[in-house]
Amino acid sequence: MTEVSQIVDKHRGERGELIAILEEIQASGANGAATHAQMYIMGTLLRHGTEAQKRAYLPKIATGELRLQAFGVTEPTAGTDTTSIRTTAVRQGDKYVVNGQKVWTSRAEHSDLMLLLARTTARDQVAKKTEGMSVFLVDMRTALGHGLTIRPIRTMINHSTTEVFFDNMEVPAENLIGEEGKGFRYILDGMNAERILIAAECIGDARFFLDRASAYAKERVVFGRPIGQNQGIQFPLALAHAHTEAADLIRFRAADAFDRGAPSGADANLAKLLAADASWEAGNAALQTFGGFGFAAEYDIERKLRETRLYQVAPISTNLILTYIAERVLGLPRSY
Repeated sequence: MTEVSQIVDKHRGERGELIAILEEIQASGANGAATHAQMYIMGTLLRHGTEAQKRAYLPKIATGELRLQAFGVTEPTAGTDTTSIRTTAVRQGDKYVVNGQKVWTSRAEHSDLMLLLARTTARDQVAKKTEGMSVFLVDMRTALGHGLTIRPIRTMINHSTTEVFFDNMEVPAENLIGEEGKGFRYILDGMNAERILIAAECIGDARFFLDRASAYAKERVVFGRPIGQNQGIQFPLALAHAHTEAADLIRFRAADAFDRGAPSGADANLAKLLAADASWEAGNAALQTFGGFGFAAEYDIERKLRETRLYQVAPISTNLILTYIAERVLGLPRSY
């Protein structure tokens, strides 16, 4: 706990202890993928679960008795169009029977619990496409091999991601979170936190790239002078630093609004957009600074560049954030 306190203190009392920790993980060269989702997934249970559900799960999650939690939302045919999901949960007495498939379900192999979004009412039977979806807490320890199958997906990133199949998997009715049919709203409730946390990771990545590249540029001598003396090296790093600092301010503004319960959607999306761009820019500048050595695994530049590239695509793509800003902030007509 002392180390965690020191990390938080390092940020001089600014709001958002979780974003301080995630930034530090990334800035140190590590990967916070196994950590970040645990910081927002169970927020759905915290805000919308029953007291019995909270007592049953939250203390054990806090102590580590229950391991990681997976987030079962995305599907192969739906992508970011979440209202098009096809996984169904049909009520049968005191249980729901689940059938369908999820994809890009990170850490499923290592998780004890899954927060699952499934359709409890067909899309053509609801007034709004956002209705008819429900959220369930799945105990993966008992479900695995009993209707739940997990298959790893090999990727260029270190997220231990998988595809998950449900074949008549049974979930106790008491594991329904909130009201049946209101699940989409509950899931959205945690998305702002997710974007802010991812922004913190991207800022940490950017700082990692800038620190490593600056140190290397001062030590690497070519043509009798440190390469960092050349403006061709200086300018890309300086510009990436400027963009990182700008994203950092929006990140803390979004975190402050979220902590206060104020509207944070616009700033959360802006923070994720700007931070993802800044980390990718810093990564490219670092790779160019290192030259051929940037492609060598021992320097970690190529690994971190692969990892930070993900955030142009997930958990929400840059283009979808731009449409959100255009429509929700600038008031332009809906594009899709």
